Amino acid sequence: MCGITGGVWTEPREAIDAPTLERMTDVLAHRGPDGRGEFQSSCQLLAGHGATPGIALGHRRPAILDLPGGTQPMSNEDETVWVVFNGEVYNFRLLRRKLEANGHRFRTQCDTEVLVH
Repeated sequence: MCGITGGVWTEPREAIDAPTLERMTDVLAHRGPDGRGEFQSSCQLLAGHGATPGIALGHRRPAILDLPGGTQPMSNEDETVWVVFNGEVYNFRLLRRKLEANGHRFRTQCDTEVLVH
C-alpha cells in the first residue's frame, strides 16, 4: 500500500518547506520502496482576492504498473491538477481511450494518470 503525505496552507509563514516535505515522505519509505516523489506549490497572496493555497504532496509507492512512468505526485498536461493516489483503476484503459478521443495527452502508461484528466 502506498504512503501519502502532504498539507495545504493559506498563510506563507505556515508553509511546509522542501526539507520538511522530504522528511515526511521518507518516514513512509516502508509503504513504498520502489518509488518516491514530491510536489510543492507556494501560497500566493492575491490583492483583493485572498490567497491561492500552498500545497505540498509526498508519495511513496510499491511498483505495480509502469514503474518508470508512474511516479507520483502526477499532473495533467498543464500541471493545473495534481494527484497522489493509492489504489488501482481497473478500467483505466477504457477511460484512457475515451479521454484521448477528447484530446487529452498522456505521458505514461500508469492507471493513475486517468484521474488527473
